[in-house]
Amino acid sequence: MRKIYIFDTTLRDGEQSPGVNLNTQEKVEIALQLEKLGVDRIEAGFPAASPGDLAAVNAVARAVKNATVIGLARSREQDIDAVREAVKGAQDPGIHLFLATSPIHRKHKLRMEKEQVLETADRMIRYAKQYFDKVEFSPEDAGRTELDFLCQVTELAIKAGATVVNIPDTVGYLTPYEYGNIFKTLKENVPGIETIQLSAHCHDDLGMATANALAAILNGADQIEGTINGIGERAGNTALEEVALALETRSDYFQAKTTLNLKEIAKTSRLVSKLTGMPVPGNKAIVGANAFAHESGIHQDGMLKEKTTYEIISPDTIGLKDSKLVLGKHSGRHAFREKLVDLGYESLNEEQVNAAFGKFKDLADRKKTVSDEDIRALLEEKLTETPEIYALEQLTVAFDSHETPSATVRLKIADRGIVEKQSKGNGSVDAIYQAIDALAAEAVELDDYSIKSVTDGTDALGEVHVVLKQGELSAQGRGVSTDILEASARAYVDALNRLVDKRKAPARGRRDNMTLI
Repeated sequence: MRKIYIFDTTLRDGEQSPGVNLNTQEKVEIALQLEKLGVDRIEAGFPAASPGDLAAVNAVARAVKNATVIGLARSREQDIDAVREAVKGAQDPGIHLFLATSPIHRKHKLRMEKEQVLETADRMIRYAKQYFDKVEFSPEDAGRTELDFLCQVTELAIKAGATVVNIPDTVGYLTPYEYGNIFKTLKENVPGIETIQLSAHCHDDLGMATANALAAILNGADQIEGTINGIGERAGNTALEEVALALETRSDYFQAKTTLNLKEIAKTSRLVSKLTGMPVPGNKAIVGANAFAHESGIHQDGMLKEKTTYEIISPDTIGLKDSKLVLGKHSGRHAFREKLVDLGYESLNEEQVNAAFGKFKDLADRKKTVSDEDIRALLEEKLTETPEIYALEQLTVAFDSHETPSATVRLKIADRGIVEKQSKGNGSVDAIYQAIDALAAEAVELDDYSIKSVTDGTDALGEVHVVLKQGELSAQGRGVSTDILEASARAYVDALNRLVDKRKAPARGRRDNMTLI
């Protein structure tokens, strides 16, 4: 079958989601998992946006061995030079250039005539081609560009040396028929089109990103661009897992497939959700918690007789397995290690297993049964190592519906030892955070606070995600516990540690405030 290449932009377009700010270590963590997933190309960031972004792309470029690592650039020499610097350590480097082509962008953003757009695109593609074998060019807002002009731009890009021409529906405006027709027209009318790959990059503003991507494939697209869990600007990008499973499940119709390792999809989805702080909706296709859940009696009866009556995809396809080993407080280390292997954590060393086992036994004392999701949450609570300036030692909360809540927090601070503070607040969480603020003496602002249940039941693990701001800097933290107040405290302390670490890190600039393709 025809191969469809997968261009993952989780680390670039995905990170442009409001409230998401991945550090270098987190970007590398996701990139290595994307490599396991088998994506063909990884767009690691926008190096010209800031020194921090350039450093992060460079770290990804050096870590990834089996995928093309790409940096985004505007059609400017300094942007191209920044990508050269960022991906110079990559086994297989590439560049992604873009320049707006639609009438509304030409008039209001670029203030260019068609001839100027063509001249700039030609000059910048040729400049990039001096340094890169793999050059992708995107006419930004192609979906609202005149079709004859789009053909002209594509022909010019091919002659200038582009190896991939991407057709972005930048604002998620088109219907599947309209978007597919662009690819059909380009295939039929542009000289030399057979020498390059055509790529589809869709946004989900009208909820049609996946449908548009599939329409592009039916009309000759060779590559699909998107993100894990569909995160991205505004309403997000094409969800790559949806395209991959649509092609896998309906290969009879599309006659095209990716070469992704589909069993890594669930794990990749969880990792991206954890590190970005963006929960996956329960009803999300493929990776949502309810994607393989059946409540209706009629559905349950059908499933018991024959699974395919109501399940067109097996959970095993994306790496989800039914638990065969029930873990609780009487379980031993051997059973726990077997469970870790079953869940895909076979690479943990003895020290990491022992640490995880200790956390598991602590949780098992508080829960009757520990589920697979509980174990994953424990393991993934702290996926990156941040220097621990502050550590939560003890938390005591006093609440009475007729009195002001109070909290006593005991912290271990790197240069001060054990310190303790009692504070009152407008609610228990507020009291906890006021006590931590007083001990840490960091002038911070709580920018975001969210809670989600990791598992089911009244003894479920709760996960708290917070974002702290300090001037121009921001950092996110996570905390997991069966007690939501403890989880809140752990998340706040985690964010404080990350904020201090980020403040001490050299020259981490902020990304330009612009909407990219």
